[in-house]
Amino acid sequence: MRVAIVGLGIIGASTARALTLADAHVTVFERTAPGAGTTGTSFAWINSHKKNPLAYHELNVAGVREHEALGEEGGDWFFPAGNLEWAHGPDMASLTADVEGLLGRGYPVEWISPRRAGELVPDLRMPPGVRDVAWYPKEGYVLPAALLARLWGEARDLGAELRCPAQVTGVTDEGGGASVTLSSGATEHFDTVVLAAGRWSEALAASCGLPLPMADPEAAGSATVGLLGYTVPLPARVGRVLTTPELNVRPDGGGRLVIQGLDLDADADPANVPSPEGEHARELCARLRTLVAGTEAARLESLRVGQRAMPADGRTVAGYGAAGGVYALATHSGITLGPLLGRLAAQEIVSQRTSPLLAGFRPGRFAGVAKESLAPLAPARFAGQQ
Repeated sequence: MRVAIVGLGIIGASTARALTLADAHVTVFERTAPGAGTTGTSFAWINSHKKNPLAYHELNVAGVREHEALGEEGGDWFFPAGNLEWAHGPDMASLTADVEGLLGRGYPVEWISPRRAGELVPDLRMPPGVRDVAWYPKEGYVLPAALLARLWGEARDLGAELRCPAQVTGVTDEGGGASVTLSSGATEHFDTVVLAAGRWSEALAASCGLPLPMADPEAAGSATVGLLGYTVPLPARVGRVLTTPELNVRPDGGGRLVIQGLDLDADADPANVPSPEGEHARELCARLRTLVAGTEAARLESLRVGQRAMPADGRTVAGYGAAGGVYALATHSGITLGPLLGRLAAQEIVSQRTSPLLAGFRPGRFAGVAKESLAPLAPARFAGQQ
């Protein structure tokens, strides 16, 4: 079977790996560079935290397990170190309800004391007044570039071919096959074409008559954009994810930290990326100094505007278009779900065995639905929402 994949982020690389393991002949078309889209600007927190409805929660739980299974094969990209979260004032009721709901689903979470939280993160400066901390021991983070190297490296070792730079401008679903048209004007035919183009998915899907509305990735202050600060190496002992009212934090290797203040995302604008020495950078670093000891000299090496690949209804898309030659993958939870979605997509493409986990996420749900009729997605502004 000859399969083309459009896009080489985590989703595309995972699908390429799984397809080559299933003996498919894989060609990947990437228009700029591997990981140049959302993969390169992700907080990369592995979780099924506030993932609703239940089917989406279960899909993300399976995604976490897929990382665990892949991690057992070796590699330094997945760190299941856990996550600490707390809330202030009236937001504590919301956090308590979230924890109770997760416990009802059998999700690993427990309440611990601030003292215990300090044992888990030795340099944590717990804000005064916090009495209870939610501890999610099975959550963690990945280093996106290292994960991409793992997935694509194995696919390449098994014979997958990369065309880069190669811009796909159109896709044709021929029923029993599909083709891609390149910016050069050339057309190439395959048994199946997989769309793994992230925030560029809508236009490509439309070119073959597949409705796949995506939330606008350029809309300043919307649910699709967010600020991510990448610090210089710091002598701070932070080995876990922190999702707090003031700041989200995860390690990024070599003493660096990735930091995110969700309320500041209201100012995120892909057309106007803030300076790593500007007002937003100073605010992020000030919050980090308050939260973590050893960060007194904190400054940012870069401040990026992440652009999330979000289907317009907020739910993952995974499945064939109506004619059966094009398979679409698009999701906001690309880091958590990447290895799982790649394996399940390959299973459906090569073995034609449908996955019940994907039953509620088919692109056919958008048939006959006007994009304008879908409610705008609410931006994440509080801990755990993103």
